[in-house]
Amino acid sequence: MARIAVIGAGMGAMAAAARLAVAGQRVTVYERSATYGGSVGRFERDGFVFDTGPGLLHLPAVYRDLFVKTGREPLEESVRLDQVDPASRHVFADGTDVLLPNASRAGVVSALDAALGAGAGERWAAFLGRARDAWDRSRRPLLEEPLWADWQTLGRDPYPAPRQRRLLRGARRAGTVGEIGAWELADPRLAALLDGYALSYGLDPRHAPASAALLPYLEQTFGSWYVRGGMRELARAVYERCLARRVEFVFGAEVTRVAEKDGAAVGVELADGTVAAADQVVAGVSPVHLVERDLWGDGDVRPRPEASAPVPGRFTVLLALRGARDADAAHRTVVHSPDGGAEAAEVFGGRTAERPTVTVLRPDDPETRPDADHEAVTVTATVAPHGPVDWSGTASRERYAEVLLTAAGAAVPGLRERLIWSEVRTPADTAALTGAEGGSVPAPALAGAEGRMLYPANTARLSGLYLAGGWAHPGGGLAHAGMSGSLVAGLIVEGAGFRGSQ
Repeated sequence: MARIAVIGAGMGAMAAAARLAVAGQRVTVYERSATYGGSVGRFERDGFVFDTGPGLLHLPAVYRDLFVKTGREPLEESVRLDQVDPASRHVFADGTDVLLPNASRAGVVSALDAALGAGAGERWAAFLGRARDAWDRSRRPLLEEPLWADWQTLGRDPYPAPRQRRLLRGARRAGTVGEIGAWELADPRLAALLDGYALSYGLDPRHAPASAALLPYLEQTFGSWYVRGGMRELARAVYERCLARRVEFVFGAEVTRVAEKDGAAVGVELADGTVAAADQVVAGVSPVHLVERDLWGDGDVRPRPEASAPVPGRFTVLLALRGARDADAAHRTVVHSPDGGAEAAEVFGGRTAERPTVTVLRPDDPETRPDADHEAVTVTATVAPHGPVDWSGTASRERYAEVLLTAAGAAVPGLRERLIWSEVRTPADTAALTGAEGGSVPAPALAGAEGRMLYPANTARLSGLYLAGGWAHPGGGLAHAGMSGSLVAGLIVEGAGFRGSQ
């Protein structure tokens, strides 16, 4: 039985801990805060309950697999999962309004044709067909296997973009999300729809590789799911599964250093000077500031330099409203920016976007409100991280909350008249809670872009140190975090020959 120290109690770290404990390892999790879940947080007040992190789950199979592999009780015995239908409502700058059904290709085609005009749905369907090809080509090496030593093969974009005759430029293929929108979708509203998917994952549509097409493909193929009571319930379920497998948690225990001896990780040092010995260490956070050596050599995928384009965070406004939720309200509404290009330039240039794309979540969940005569609503926008923009000041928080409320009015009629109180969460709050630099939220890994959208492997050039969570392969997002935990557990239990789940 090996002793394993896990740094952080985020979703990827807990997924690794539960799997390792089932494999017979003695696992202790050290978490700097007072609770588990990382960015999957909750805020409660006056009977209102809100998620402060992700509000929907995609690829629930990742967590179903975790529960199957760590015990007899399936995931659905611990949480209630509801498919969100319609999957989303989209309000475009010209006033066009469309409801997209959940996991129905034919339904999406019909809805887009009805709202945007004949042919719009078929263009989107053709695009999703190419996105499916990108998924089939990259799924295993990108998500289900440890990062290949010859990861450079993932630098080639798997999206099979058709050749487009461009004036004065000859035949070209779309290489970015923005070019797909302009050249293949040929409707500014379809382009905004695609851009919105990229932006919601923290990707710059102007530069994100065409392979980002697999993100809307995954949502529209495998569906969007809501956890009754909020996404925090999923974190609770994973935490309780860890406890049931005798994982030990130490809260209020900030790890300041990975202890080393003879070129190997041998434990963790805490802020109070205590050293906890271990045979292996799993870092569920970026390990850059926890070791004194360079963990990556020539030829390795390295962490993205802080001097590059800033990794965005989330600005969220939690709204307690009087009055019942409209019976026909969509769970998720995206109010698109009237100028997506300007928004991307501002967000990824480290500035405040004046006309942001805003996502409004209105769950039909009695567990999130005091009674049927009230409603809990969450409004979110992707924004520049704390640092380039100072999100700590009261004035800046209140001003930008007003910007989001104005946009959200297109999704919630009479919003301001119904408002009882609001609570704001910014990247500065995320940084304080999770320790993430600037409150940044990592995007999923993507093939293409010469490998610039990949994350460091789950092993590092320090024997006994393993990396899980959003800042390691295969990147950010709830599903990806769960995958990273599976990969780390496999590498520790089976060794360097582990090649992923079959």
